[in-house]
Amino acid sequence: MSASRKRLGFFSRLLDEVSPAERYRLATEQIIHAEAVGLSSAWVAQHHFNYAEGGLPSPLVFLSHVAAQTQTIRLGTGIITLPLEQPLRVAEDAAVLDLLSGGRLDLGVGSGGTASSFEAFGQDSAQRGAVFEQHLAALKQALGGAPLPGTDRLYPPAHRLVDRIWQATFSVNGGARAGAAGDGLLLSRTQPRPADRPDASLADLQHPIIDAYLTALPIGLTPRIVASRTLFVADDRAEARHYAEAGLTRVAANFRKAGHQFSGDTLDDLIRALDTHVGTPEDVIASLSRDTTLSRVDEIVFQVHSVDPPHALILRSLELLASAVAPALGWTGDAPANTAPRLSLVR
Repeated sequence: MSASRKRLGFFSRLLDEVSPAERYRLATEQIIHAEAVGLSSAWVAQHHFNYAEGGLPSPLVFLSHVAAQTQTIRLGTGIITLPLEQPLRVAEDAAVLDLLSGGRLDLGVGSGGTASSFEAFGQDSAQRGAVFEQHLAALKQALGGAPLPGTDRLYPPAHRLVDRIWQATFSVNGGARAGAAGDGLLLSRTQPRPADRPDASLADLQHPIIDAYLTALPIGLTPRIVASRTLFVADDRAEARHYAEAGLTRVAANFRKAGHQFSGDTLDDLIRALDTHVGTPEDVIASLSRDTTLSRVDEIVFQVHSVDPPHALILRSLELLASAVAPALGWTGDAPANTAPRLSLVR
């Protein structure tokens, strides 16, 4: 094993089946717990409208709330849908959050998801790629301290945030774009399968993206790659599979409505097709060990979606990740002041 370390993080889409206020309270408690057991980062997704998918339209507002109740855990957006935002306002809000959190913000951005959200904002989803590039350039100029129209500059200044921008992508071209820009690369556990390769693994699809990113990265810059994965670890295998069957069956039905194909209907078929690591610590250790993508990333961010177990079991899953899964896979801990040891994977 080399001396390089990989950080571990927790990712939430804030989709607990409760009221909005309770969703935000539970997610806050989960992030606080993630910090307590030693995880290095917490990421939240931005989705607009629709109770089943929306979850959180304002991630920077929510993370400001979380920042006030945590000390060391990094706080990331995974992602902000940049074509739907005014980039200068994103820069201002991000600058304030980064200042209040003591420099803990990671700013993940992407071109966006559902077409209906673009329609509601009066935008054309077909143009999102071009708009994303324009807005990203404006965001970077503002954060970097470039003069704005007139004589103004961003306040508070946030030039260090330019080095903490991450681009999410599903494509090889997107990986090359992120690398050429010197940004971090965000890889999703929801990587779509091509129509002609419905059984392709995440590794099959994401290794070429990583290759393109590393090839395009300017000489001298350190790669920054985060991969998200669905993980639910429980003390009891039957309990873990019970919640996985309910959650994955629901998600698979939605995928089928959108035209996706699955090669089987059993729970194990869905676990494989939806890239889910579920079961006891031993089960999860074995399945994570088979994911060759993870050896090439700097940080692994775990989420319980689409299993969506109850809150208490999410907290327990974080504990088992830290106490059982991590040591078995080689995770070790640093010990920052005033917090539990953080976890890192030595390769």
